[in-house]
Amino acid sequence: MARHVIEVRGLTKTYSPHRAPVRALDRVSFTVDEGQFVTLVGPSGGGKSTLLLILAGLVESTTGEVWVDGEQVRGPVPEKIGIVFQDATLLPWKTALANVEFPLDLRHVPRGVRRERALALLEMVGLQDFADRYPHELSGGMRQRVAIARGLVQDPRIVLMDEPFGALDEQTRTKMGQELLRIWEKTRKTIFFITHSLTEAIYLSDVVLVMSPRPGRILDVMPVDLPRPRRFEMMGSEAFGQARNRIWKLITEGEG
Repeated sequence: MARHVIEVRGLTKTYSPHRAPVRALDRVSFTVDEGQFVTLVGPSGGGKSTLLLILAGLVESTTGEVWVDGEQVRGPVPEKIGIVFQDATLLPWKTALANVEFPLDLRHVPRGVRRERALALLEMVGLQDFADRYPHELSGGMRQRVAIARGLVQDPRIVLMDEPFGALDEQTRTKMGQELLRIWEKTRKTIFFITHSLTEAIYLSDVVLVMSPRPGRILDVMPVDLPRPRRFEMMGSEAFGQARNRIWKLITEGEG
């Protein structure tokens, strides 16, 4: 049987600013199996990014629990969880190689070890010839590939990705999705991926979690019954269209 590497149990998050409290998440529960590619979709402002930050141990929940690899998450666990945000957030004064190395540098990993690991990851994402380039010398897609390499450099069990391709044009975004699948198929990391694109969600995922408007609740856990490896032609298939329509109906009815 597949092993749950992420377990979310009854998660609720209420922010209490100076005005009335705002509930971002409401009794969210789900599991993610080891090696799965799971995508979360839902309307803007529904608590998706808040959920990701709680999974990463960067934000505390109000009630409920998150378990990763059999241990309750009570703070950041970078050795188990890597994060890739929408903005690549690369340090502009560091080269691509130095940006990938940076998390290992913070942990005082020996220079030779971190250099070898970072170079291997740059090769994996197809940027071995750009190791000495600075972020301003790279395209948006290339910067995101550096960010993915940085998210993998500590060899985490899980990679959390918050709209990592949201700022890219459609053509680059599609290519990056294909590149991410290639990396995932090679590493078999567990990926939890947030997107607003229903097409992207279905194309990439084993499972799509559909979230309601705020306060965010899980409306459906939808397995994606498409063979792998995924091919662009699948997007025009009847099964693909039916899956997209089902998610769209859930989101729009949830907004009502």
